[in-house]
Amino acid sequence: MNQQRNGLILAIATDDEKHFIKRHFGDAGSYLIYQIDESGWEFLKKVKNNSEEEKMHADPVKAGSISGILKEEGVQVLASNVFGPNLKRMIKKFACILIKEDSIELGLDTFKLNYSTILERWKQGPERKPLKV
Repeated sequence: MNQQRNGLILAIATDDEKHFIKRHFGDAGSYLIYQIDESGWEFLKKVKNNSEEEKMHADPVKAGSISGILKEEGVQVLASNVFGPNLKRMIKKFACILIKEDSIELGLDTFKLNYSTILERWKQGPERKPLKV
């Protein structure tokens, strides 16, 4: 995705396209990709999670596979109710948001309201910490 866009590109972990998953980010059936900024969001596409199968808990190969899929889509921010132990790998490449909301629609409102904080977290680079909203 090489289009010029304002805002950040966000991936939401989901199974049903209405709710954040209650499992680890990497276990999602798919990812909904949005462009977000302080004025709102735009749905871009749905990406199937066709990553490598996990061979062990916290498999670095699976983390790399998911990272590659999402980087190819221009994703900068990951959002889920739960991240697993691979969070330590993903946080080096993405701003990671732990969201309390169950509903994706409510979550998108939360991201809009917290956009400046999310942007600052993204700008911190590989040393950033996860953000809870």
